[in-house]
Amino acid sequence: MRADATTTVALAMAGVVATGLVAACGGSGSDAKEVVLMTHDSFSLPQSLLTSFTKQTGWTIKTVAAGDAGKLATTVSLTPGKPKADVVYGIDNAFASRPVKASALESYESPEVGNGASDYSITSDNELTAIDHADVCINVDPAWYASRGIQAPTQIDQLTQPTYKDQTVVLDPATSSPGLGFLLATIANFPGDWQNYWTGLKNNGVEVQSGWETAYNQRFSGGPGKGPKPVVVSYSSSPAENTQTKALLDGCFRQVEYAGVLRGAKHPDASKKVIDFLLSTPVQQALPESMYVYPVNNGVALPESWSKYAPAPTDVISLDAAAIATRRDDWQKQWRQIMGR
Repeated sequence: MRADATTTVALAMAGVVATGLVAACGGSGSDAKEVVLMTHDSFSLPQSLLTSFTKQTGWTIKTVAAGDAGKLATTVSLTPGKPKADVVYGIDNAFASRPVKASALESYESPEVGNGASDYSITSDNELTAIDHADVCINVDPAWYASRGIQAPTQIDQLTQPTYKDQTVVLDPATSSPGLGFLLATIANFPGDWQNYWTGLKNNGVEVQSGWETAYNQRFSGGPGKGPKPVVVSYSSSPAENTQTKALLDGCFRQVEYAGVLRGAKHPDASKKVIDFLLSTPVQQALPESMYVYPVNNGVALPESWSKYAPAPTDVISLDAAAIATRRDDWQKQWRQIMGR
């Protein structure tokens, strides 16, 4: 969700707009028609859509990158009432409690939420509006297993078995958004026993990387670097780009990305237009191939390659946002103790 979450795959795509950097909201008088959008490092939409927004509203979207979903939420939370932007996009359900608790967001209910966004509502006062979702899943490289005459794992509980020793690379939940997503998936999937699951992974030679890029692009055998590990934490959408791989859909954790108007924004009305824009059909249609996420608009069809190789899981694991907020730090501490980090 997500410098680490949405991944550099989206950033590498041709024909997308790069993130512009600004130090603070607004700027000089000549920038009076700029609305500043704070987002994660992987924000990427076709320039044609941004140009269309400007033509329709008279406002130009200026983006400022704040890191991954966790850093983004922290940055917003530290400046309530004195934001460095007008509007934020990319805070996910694992970190949403931070800016809400800090009173860093204004209430706004977009007229577009009835198309599916309201299904993902997690705040009572509409401080955050769902824009997209991505499902953190284990990905495997079937060719690696076929070449060795081994049956590839089909469920995440198999990863602790001797057959799959030294084959899995996971992500540190303290430094990686999908890493945290997978930790939450195991907590929900193995209630009361997740610590033993992670102990089993450690004893079975699991490798831990700090970020998705290294894990997937360098260490995963099915990734660009043709690494040594045939199992990796990634997304259910990853096989849409890398069709020789497969996602295990039995233990996916749904990450939902939200947008919100920042309290104290210089341009609150323009900020609301940005949220409406992100929920518009053209943007929702562009999300899969621009940022490798699923649209929340339930009337938007997925690209053909996604329907074939990366359908959204129908049975995903979730945890209550309040529970995540209350116990996230403790869960991460327990994970570090188990993994000796």
